[in-house]
Formats: sequence, C-alpha cells, structure tokens
Amino acid sequence: MTATRDRSTEARSERTPRPAPALRRILAHAGLETRVLLSNGEQLTVAVALPAMVLIGLWLLPLGRLEGVAAVDTAVAATFATALISTSFTSQAILTGFDRRNGVLRWVATTPLGRSGYLAGKILATLTTHVLQVVVLGLIALIIGWRPELLGLAAMVPVWLIGTVAFGALGMLVAGTLRTEAVLAVSNLLFVLMVAAGGVAFPASTYPRILSGLVDLLPSGALGELLRACLASGSFSIGSVVVLLAWAVGGTLAVIRWFRWTDS
Repeated sequence: MTATRDRSTEARSERTPRPAPALRRILAHAGLETRVLLSNGEQLTVAVALPAMVLIGLWLLPLGRLEGVAAVDTAVAATFATALISTSFTSQAILTGFDRRNGVLRWVATTPLGRSGYLAGKILATLTTHVLQVVVLGLIALIIGWRPELLGLAAMVPVWLIGTVAFGALGMLVAGTLRTEAVLAVSNLLFVLMVAAGGVAFPASTYPRILSGLVDLLPSGALGELLRACLASGSFSIGSVVVLLAWAVGGTLAVIRWFRWTDS
C-alpha cells in the first residue's frame, strides 16, 4: 500500500505544471519584447527610419562635421547615437509606460517571470534591437562610402553598453513616474532635443562656450563625443566617459528609488 501511495504521489507531482527555468523565461520574454518592438510601425520608424534620415542628412549637408574627417564618418557616429537613444530611451519609455497603464507590470509580479525577469528580458530585447539597428544602418553607411576601422568598432562596444544602461534607465524613469500620456510627449520631445541640440548631431565644440559646457554634461553630449572619438577620429575625452557613467549609475539608482509598477 505504501508503495502504491508513493507511486500515486509521484504521478501527481509529474502532472503538476511547473514554471520553465529562469533563463528560458527571460529569453522568451526578450523574444516577445523584440517582436513587439519590431512589429510596431511607429517604434520601427523611431528605431530605424529616423536614424537613417539623420545619416543621409548629415552626409549630404555641411552640418555637424569635424575638420579633416570624412562627412560620412561623423554622420555614422551621430546616426548610431540617434539609434541608441531612440531604442533605449524613447521606445522603452513608451512601451513600458503602456505596460504600466494596462496593468502588465502589476500582473507580471505575480508570475514566475517576476519583475527581475521582466527587466532582464527588456534589456536583452534592447540589445538585440541595437544589433539589428547597427547592421541595417551600417549597411546603408557602407553603400554611401563608410569604411569603418576595426579598432574603432571594438572601442564602440563598451561605450554602447554604458550608453544603453544610461538611456535605458532614463527611459524607465520616465515610464515609471509619469502618466502614459505624459510619457509619450516627454519621451518624444526629449529625443528630438537630445538629437538636435544635445550634442548628437552637432559636436559640443560648435556651440557657444556657455552652451558647450552644458551640452558636455548631458548624456547625449557624452555619448555623441565618445562615438565620434570611436568612429570619426574625434578626440577621446575621459570627462565624457565619467559623465556617461554618472548618468548610467545615477539613472539606475533613480529607477530603483522612484519607479512605480502601477499607474495609481
């Protein structure tokens, strides 16, 4: 009888649904987030179409160039910075803001995925989208004459990762502290300001002295300077590294402190 009961208990245990391993849950959520991002026409426009327009515009027009540097090189640096900000900041702010308003964030805390899995999936989705952006925009740049250097591309990787953390944290902060309608307005407005006047399209050195100092302290200004150093033979600034790291750390701490998982 004891053996029969044991076998019955084992059979019931085998039939009981169990959550998938944590890594599989995170990867599944990352895949979902990536598909949502790339299947949304508005987000796809922000992620690829607008950076491509920046690339062509800065290549053709005498704007944002560095002396002695090919126009396509400075255009590519600004384009990659635009792509990073569009996905890490704007897209994630909007998508997370809608998830928060629709109760997804409240619900996810009760699932095996959990809040940490949700955030990890978002990070992986963002990095995956970045890879696709670099490939697509890089191919366009190659067609118009860009000839990248391997050392510069390698140096870009840590800058890109720090920038992803910095702007991702800022996007989450906007999404987690404002109402959804405000998230849409603020994230799009800040995106335009950072690209057009925040040191991305135009180097801080092209601004008047007072404004250039302010631009240097912005995360967009630091990112723009570092990517120009990597891809357009610009001057590498330790100060820009410190500024971008400070925004990454400060933004992360601010999200931990003030991010609200519900819209109430």
